[in-house]
Amino acid sequence: MSKTVSEHTVPYVQVLDENGNVTDNELLPNLTDDQLRELMKRMVFTRILDQRAIKLTRQGRLGFYAPVSGQEASMIGSEFATEKEDFVVPGYRDLPQSLYHGYPLYKLFLYSRGHQEGGRVPEDVNVIMPQIIIGAQIVQTAGIALGFKLKGEKHVTITYTGDGGTSQGDFYEGMNFAGAYQAPAVFFVQNNQYAISVPREKQTAAETLAQKAIAAGIPGVQVDGMDILGVYAATKQAVDRARAGEGPTMIEAVTFRYGPHTMSGDDPTRYRTKETEATWEKRDPLVRFRSYLQAKGLWTDEEEQQFIEEAKDTINDALKQADAVEKMTIEGLIDAMFEEPTATLKRQRAEITGEGAN
Repeated sequence: MSKTVSEHTVPYVQVLDENGNVTDNELLPNLTDDQLRELMKRMVFTRILDQRAIKLTRQGRLGFYAPVSGQEASMIGSEFATEKEDFVVPGYRDLPQSLYHGYPLYKLFLYSRGHQEGGRVPEDVNVIMPQIIIGAQIVQTAGIALGFKLKGEKHVTITYTGDGGTSQGDFYEGMNFAGAYQAPAVFFVQNNQYAISVPREKQTAAETLAQKAIAAGIPGVQVDGMDILGVYAATKQAVDRARAGEGPTMIEAVTFRYGPHTMSGDDPTRYRTKETEATWEKRDPLVRFRSYLQAKGLWTDEEEQQFIEEAKDTINDALKQADAVEKMTIEGLIDAMFEEPTATLKRQRAEITGEGAN
C-alpha cells in the first residue's frame, strides 16, 4: 500500500519567532552571552559586507557575486555549530561561512575577480574554494566525510546548496553515497524560495525539501532559516550526530534572499511581487535576533553603529590587500597548474613567452 505525503513529515525547528520571543525553551542553545553577541556581530558584518560587495560589483571592482542579505542566520548560525577542524564545502553564495571558517577576506575578493590567488586556500583552513557547478559540492562532501571516517578522525564535513541544488543529480548521488557509508556529513540546503527565477513550488512536488533525505535513508530536518538560534540548534545536533559516528543529516533552512540571485543581470522584480518581499522583510533575521539580545540587555543600537564602522574599516583593509596583489599573467597561471609542468604546458608557455621549451 502506498504512503501518503503526510507520512513523510519531518521535524520543524524554531527557537525565536518573528518578534524575537523564545518559542521553545528546550531547544534554546546553551550559548554564553559573549557567543550570542558574536553571532550578532557576524550577522551585522555579513550584511555590511553584502551591501559593499554589491556596490563594488556595480563599480566593476569585483567580478562574480551572489548577494546574501536575508540569509545571514542560516549561514552564520550553521557554521558557528562547527569546529575549526571540520570541513566547509561552500557553494558560490557561501562566502560568509568560508570567511568565518578561516578563508581570508581579501582572497574571497580575489576569488570574485577570478584571480588564481583567490583559490589558493591557506593550508590550515579547511575550506574548499566556493563551487560554481551547482550540486558538485555535494559529491565532494561525501568524499571528504568518508575520508575522515576511514582515517578515524572525529571531524565533520558540512556543505551548502540552495533549493535549486536539490533538483540536481549530484545532490542525490552525493547524499545517497554518504548515507550508505554513514559518512560524517551535514547537507545544508538554504531554501531561499527561488532557484534563480523558478519558485520552489515549481521545482518539485515534494511537500518539503527536507523529506528528500528519506530516499537516502538519513534524517531530514526543516528549520526556520531566519532564526539564527534555531539554525544553530538544528545544525549542532546534526554535527554532533555525525561526529559520534551516527551518519549524515540533511537540513532545510527556510529563508529568503532579499537581493537578486547574482549581480550578473538577474532582476528579481520579474518573478517576485512586492507583497512577497514585504512579507519576508518582516522576518529579517537581524531584526529578530537584535530584539532578543536587546531584551536580554546584551546589545544596543549605539554599539551596533560602532561595530558597523569597524566592519567598514575591515572591509576596506581587505580590499586594499586584494588590490595590492600582483596581477595575473598567463605564464603565471600555467606555472601554478602543477608542481612540475607537463610537456604540453611547457610548450604552451614557450609559445607565449617566446622562450625555449626546455
